[in-house]
Amino acid sequence: MITLRTIRRRTALKGTVGALLGLASSRALKAEEPLSPEMFGARGDGRSNDTLAFTLLAEAIDQRGGGHIVLNTGSVYVVGLQTRAHAGAPGYAYQPARLLEFSDLRYGLVVEGNGATIRAAAGLRYGSFDRVTGKPHVHVMPFLDISTIAEPYGAMIAVARSNGPIVIRNVTLDGNAGAMQIGSGYGDTGIQISGSGIFLRDNRNDEIIENVHTHDHPQDGMMIDGLDDEDLASTVVRRARNVRCENNGRQGCSLVGGRSWRFEKCAFNRTGRAALSSAPSAGFDIEAEGGKINRGHRFVDCEFIDNAANGMVADSGDSADCHFLQCHFVGTTSWSLWSAKPYFRFQRCLIVGTAVRPFGDVDPERATQFVECLFTDNPALSPNGKVYREDRSDGPLFDLSDEQNILFDRCKMLCVAGAVLPWSTRAIYRDCTMRQGFASTGYPRGTYEGRSTIVGKVALYGSNFPGSVIVNGQVYEP
Repeated sequence: MITLRTIRRRTALKGTVGALLGLASSRALKAEEPLSPEMFGARGDGRSNDTLAFTLLAEAIDQRGGGHIVLNTGSVYVVGLQTRAHAGAPGYAYQPARLLEFSDLRYGLVVEGNGATIRAAAGLRYGSFDRVTGKPHVHVMPFLDISTIAEPYGAMIAVARSNGPIVIRNVTLDGNAGAMQIGSGYGDTGIQISGSGIFLRDNRNDEIIENVHTHDHPQDGMMIDGLDDEDLASTVVRRARNVRCENNGRQGCSLVGGRSWRFEKCAFNRTGRAALSSAPSAGFDIEAEGGKINRGHRFVDCEFIDNAANGMVADSGDSADCHFLQCHFVGTTSWSLWSAKPYFRFQRCLIVGTAVRPFGDVDPERATQFVECLFTDNPALSPNGKVYREDRSDGPLFDLSDEQNILFDRCKMLCVAGAVLPWSTRAIYRDCTMRQGFASTGYPRGTYEGRSTIVGKVALYGSNFPGSVIVNGQVYEP
């Protein structure tokens, strides 16, 4: 990170750093007074670069051990500066300036946006660059030479290891990735370099994010790397409400560790659809990393729509016990849903486009369960009329492979545009309504409990019928 010593040498910026530092000591460090970027020289006019003011504001919060940041209503703060390294110097090729990034706060942090926007400056570099020529570095992937990294910002707002509560609300975080200079890839695939809207790590108190639009970042709209502390999870609030993560490059949100987050009325849409796309390119990725776990997360009235890859993916790391209530998943060019972890539950959800890789288990309680969900290929429910069917017109609504004990309880499966019913061999269908056409064959095989109805051309060989099923008017009973 850029230091105050480095900033003091940056005379090209308007205003004198000495005067701003004097302002910080005389006014901004009064513990009872909220801080604003304007106290440190920010203009918020959408044209002037306010990076210096944000860096000084962050230093003032550090000195307090926490605090309250207030942005000006309607202001647009342009931020982001990069220092280019000399040919033989250590570190990144283009090092970012510090924005609102904090660690080890004693008293926590409140960021009150008041409807303001923090926008990345145009022209920032992101990716791998030759530090001599300034052009994208030429190499093959994977590639891990940090001396070529150009990072526009670590995160616009980042808080790590805070002992006090964190509140971020009423703000737009605009990564402006479409105006960046995009370099070559870095990492295993794509560009795996920092550049996210919000990053929360190992905080020990409440974490609340409300009314935030975090979009067009080259990396993630949000990244959450929480503590694995069951006792702590039962006493703190971890909530995101009315948060929209859209048009980001790698993920809408990466949840790489933690317990008991609750997401309400959030949107994780169009990842990989704007300036760039880096794997996994999902709307939401539940992927425990670094020896951590994911447990007990809840999603209510959320949407995962039109992402370059999966709407929601849970495939690696120690993740389990995630519930989705009244959520919308729409896959337009890739799977709507990929839930390969135990104890995942979906209730009254809408799933448009092929879902894949549920978690099957000999213990039905561990297997994925769907209750009162609607599965369909109806293009009217897609924002662009596209619906993913595994790259064929008669792809299945769900590809379960041979996973066992996946439960569909009182679900509707309606194929209206050429798709067929789920491919399964050992699923459980209980009181379901299923309909497809007669041109292609569907294979919704498994155990039928209760009373289900099927219309369409299907093959049910190998199925069990402890309940009854009506197939094109013919009744099959025990």
